[in-house]
Amino acid sequence: MKTQLVIFIACLFYFNTVSGQGTYIITVTGNISPSQTGVSLSHEHLLVDFIGAANYSRSRWNEEEAFQQIIPFVEEAKSLGVKTLFDCTPNYLGRDPKLLERVALASQINIVTNTGLYGGSDNKFLPAYAFSESAEQLAQRWIAEFKNGIEGTSVRPGFIKISVNPGPLSEISKKLITAAAITHKATGLTIASHTGPALPAREQIEILSQHGVKPDAFIWVHAQNEKQTRQFVELAKAGAWVSLDGVNDENISFYVDVLSLIKKEKVLHRVLISHDAGWFDPGKTKGGVFRPFTAIFKKLIPALQQAGFTQKDIDQLLISNPATAYTIAVRDF
Repeated sequence: MKTQLVIFIACLFYFNTVSGQGTYIITVTGNISPSQTGVSLSHEHLLVDFIGAANYSRSRWNEEEAFQQIIPFVEEAKSLGVKTLFDCTPNYLGRDPKLLERVALASQINIVTNTGLYGGSDNKFLPAYAFSESAEQLAQRWIAEFKNGIEGTSVRPGFIKISVNPGPLSEISKKLITAAAITHKATGLTIASHTGPALPAREQIEILSQHGVKPDAFIWVHAQNEKQTRQFVELAKAGAWVSLDGVNDENISFYVDVLSLIKKEKVLHRVLISHDAGWFDPGKTKGGVFRPFTAIFKKLIPALQQAGFTQKDIDQLLISNPATAYTIAVRDF
């Protein structure tokens, strides 16, 4: 009987891990509890290559050079209290699981990578198979990375990253969000979609709903590009995650105003903030100018405190919300 119980528990653990059920987050070095994420930056990039899918190759960058350029900025973020960084660079745009794992181990920061495909920028970063394969076939590719690891490594994706066109959704954009819905239901991975305006965000949420996926499985990435700030409140109240991820030294007052509105409307618990910074670019000499992950801590937090935000509010934005948003769980109807 004791042996049977041990086998049952082992099988249950395996099922929960592979199926995507359970309270954990997948980092490039393994699973952690949401309570271990701490202060988190929910949308950053360590390396991004803009050459396009047709000419994309890992040989375009030297891992050692990239590592040496990136690591000081990650260590600086750690010195400011960051414990987890979500790297939103997708496949065919510079996703490098081995480099991310190396940075995570060296810095002792949790790094989370993704599966999915980037359909914005006139489809420049989509491989040929994205057009010929069905949503179901694309989903199977992404599910395989979740189950088996990325590109022959042990690194598994901790979320789905897609991108859609900024207007009414094109057919390829509809395919990508449909594939994401299928993948989510099979894995529990949260869907982060580079979107921008509210219109395509709403259309994606509708498609997810048609597939039985709740809005809280969806992160509206780059929501700050929507000019009607009331849209943030409306979609947050509908259950979606609103990602205001372009914080820099020059736009602090905008973020204070928007976050004050969101707090007043009592939906601060549906918002993510980040820099969308970093960007080692293989197409530029020595990777170009790497933007640090500092503005939130050096500029935005003091400004929010002056505007009446409490430490509890700030912890909500930087600790509780990212941990909740990225926890592996199927959010279906």
